[in-house]
Amino acid sequence: MQHPINILERYWNYTSFKNNQEAIIDAVIAGEDTFVLLPTGGGKSLCYQIPALAKKGICIVISPLVALMKDQVQALNNKGIKALALTSGISHNQLDTLLDNCIYGNYKFLYLSPERLQQELVQDRIRQMHVNLIAVDEAHCISQWGNDFRPSYKNIAILRTLQPTVNVVALTASAKPEVVNDTIKALDFINPKIFKHSFFRSNLAYMVFNENDKYYRIETILKKHTAASIIYVRNRKLTLDLSNYLQNKNITATYYHGGLTNAEKETNMSAWLHNQKQVIVATNAFGMGIDKPDVKTVIHINLPESIESYFQEAGRAGRNGQKAFAVILKNENDVQQVKNQFLSVLPTLQYTKQVYRKLCNYFQVSYGEGAYLTKDFNFNTFCKTYNFNGVLCYNALQLLDRNSVISLSKQFKNKITVQFIVTSNNIFNYLDANPSFSLIVKSILRMYGGIFEHETSISINKIADKASVNETVVTNVLQQLEKDEIITLNLAKTDAQITFIQPREDDKTINRIAHIIEQQNKLKQAQVNAILNYVENKNTCKSIQLLSYFGETNLKPCGICSVCITSKKSNTVADTSTLKKQIIEQLQSGDLSSRNLAQTIQCSEADLKNTLKLLLEHNIISITETNTYKLSHL
Repeated sequence: MQHPINILERYWNYTSFKNNQEAIIDAVIAGEDTFVLLPTGGGKSLCYQIPALAKKGICIVISPLVALMKDQVQALNNKGIKALALTSGISHNQLDTLLDNCIYGNYKFLYLSPERLQQELVQDRIRQMHVNLIAVDEAHCISQWGNDFRPSYKNIAILRTLQPTVNVVALTASAKPEVVNDTIKALDFINPKIFKHSFFRSNLAYMVFNENDKYYRIETILKKHTAASIIYVRNRKLTLDLSNYLQNKNITATYYHGGLTNAEKETNMSAWLHNQKQVIVATNAFGMGIDKPDVKTVIHINLPESIESYFQEAGRAGRNGQKAFAVILKNENDVQQVKNQFLSVLPTLQYTKQVYRKLCNYFQVSYGEGAYLTKDFNFNTFCKTYNFNGVLCYNALQLLDRNSVISLSKQFKNKITVQFIVTSNNIFNYLDANPSFSLIVKSILRMYGGIFEHETSISINKIADKASVNETVVTNVLQQLEKDEIITLNLAKTDAQITFIQPREDDKTINRIAHIIEQQNKLKQAQVNAILNYVENKNTCKSIQLLSYFGETNLKPCGICSVCITSKKSNTVADTSTLKKQIIEQLQSGDLSSRNLAQTIQCSEADLKNTLKLLLEHNIISITETNTYKLSHL
């Protein structure tokens, strides 16, 4: 058996482990059931990947995140390590072949969702595999009190019967004490090794600022700290609007959200990862599996929906150990907005039943049918069809997803179907008159059988490769063929895929999860209240607030958060006479706004406001019609 440090050097080019990694790896290799609680960026994946590589056999990894599964499989394959993932959209024959590869093909890692684990074929083949380790990623999903609870995670324990001699390692980046206990119990751990690394980050300053003009504050932060930054926003439109605003302010920026094509995501991500762009403005679709150690600031322009999600997103700053900042910008409207967005739109049991029935009707799923049927899904069209409120409907679909009734994957793509509606003789006569179309049309005819008989899904990318042209040329030719009535063309855009996991039974399907829906609604209310308490609490160190939420005790103030800094400043009596003098000197050269004064006078915001107030009261200065300050003429 290879030594773990040799595996680390060979595949990852590191010469030493960090945090508790080595102790965790030793426990896993020794066959212990192990619970691993490491913060974001703590290197959790190595804690199961290295033990799996050290021993003969294959490691089964359970993960709820399709995108992360694909990323990790790709990363392992790039290192020459054989790994595969069982994602949605795989046919029965493909599934059969992939599972055979795991048994006979010297694969080291099999990634699959907990839903896949419910299939008899998958269970049967796992029994035949030489499994050396079972890893449960995002293990907090197994607890009903965990963030993003998924009842299907309860079924992971079946692996204990399929491979009774194999140990399990459960890993998560965020779990409260009750979640840890719940997870250990659900996975049937006996005398487990528990590794909890403190979430305290001495280099990360948590900041909460009240700010009416958030864009201006973002601009000042990014011009002061010019290294890589992430800005999290609530919706897709805002990613584009804010990135354009920053570009206009000479701050290089790009954007990321779930509605971009894969090519657009890769282009924008690469520009940011390679520091061609300072800022990436993103929805919460961004971040999982991103390993960029030099992120200086993570800014939330809207209130996060939970402490768990905020802690993970904020934790992407400062992984290189350098001073970094996690900033929330809020104003009076945000508190009501977060209540409206997350509490007033919690779907009731009856509403969830209605959305499910309409979804089945939308895709013409018959009663008792539909298990593992996958369909492209345009969310906005669905909502318009049935006059559903977008946010409320999306939350209902998320509930159905988390409870393994459906699987909802966000992936924007163009679904293109073509059918030739003229005879082959007419086509060749047409090509004689339009010879520039010949290569593309002939490529299509050779690639797709049955294209005269019925609408056929085609790939623009594959046609372009075969004809040695770019995709735009192919699209233009197709549109001209449609105009000339040679083909019918459907360029449908979808922003998601739906997989029906359970057969349709209407109300019966939803009644089985009714108690979970009610419990999850209560949990969401508690999470929103927790984030509101966090941003409103100006007396307790921000780091202590966050760590206490996750059950840590005996904590000391960090000294660098917004509360600690304000406390330090309040203990230092500002020299009011000096400040008065500086303000008067600045105003002698002309009228100035408070922003202008703040940029030239080194003092706290509170001290500046108090001093300006004093000067106004004594009629030394006055406010102009444009809300600037000027010296009064006494």
